[in-house]
Amino acid sequence: MPATKPAVTYPAHDAHRDEKVIIALDPYDTPEKANIFSVKYKDIGYMPIFFVITNDGDEPISLNGMKAQLVTTDRSKIAPADEDDLYRRLARPTKSTSPIPLPYPRTKIKGTVDSKAQDELQNSRFAARAVEPHSTQSGFMFFDVSGISSPLAGAHFYLSGVHDSKSNELMYFEVELDKYLSAAH
Repeated sequence: MPATKPAVTYPAHDAHRDEKVIIALDPYDTPEKANIFSVKYKDIGYMPIFFVITNDGDEPISLNGMKAQLVTTDRSKIAPADEDDLYRRLARPTKSTSPIPLPYPRTKIKGTVDSKAQDELQNSRFAARAVEPHSTQSGFMFFDVSGISSPLAGAHFYLSGVHDSKSNELMYFEVELDKYLSAAH
C-alpha cells in the first residue's frame, strides 16, 4: 500500500470545508505506479484508483451507505468492482469438455486465484466503514474500464451516502479526474 497523505494534498480532490471532509483520488494508470501490485490489473481490464478520505472534524463520519461511481466522458457509469467481480476476472475460468460421450456435453470450469493475489486484494481494497475525527482512511477501488481507451479524460468521480455522527447525509462529493491528468503531465 502506498503511504497515505491527507486528502487535500492530492491534485484530484473535493473539499467540503463546512463539513470538514475531503476526498481524493489517485489513479494507478501508469506502469510505474501499477508496479506496486503483483497482479497486472490493466491486463484484465481494471484500473486501480487509490481513494483517500480525510475527516478534519470533531465527530466521526459513517461510510456504511457510501456509493461511489466513476462517470466517463461518454456518460458511462461504472461502480467499483466488488471482491467477487475481481476474483472472477482474476481466475479467468476456462471451459474444458469431458471426453465421456453422454447425450449432453459435460463441462468443467477451471480457474483459481492464487493466495498471493487474494492477500494483495484483501489488503489493498478500500474497506473502511467509518473515519474517526482528525484521521484519514484509504484503499483502492477497482473500476472495470475494459473497452474504454482513455477512461480518465473528462471523467468525474461521484461519492454519496457519507453520513455524519447524527446520521445526516453529507452533500455528495464530485472529483474531476482532469485535475489529476493536468497535474500528472
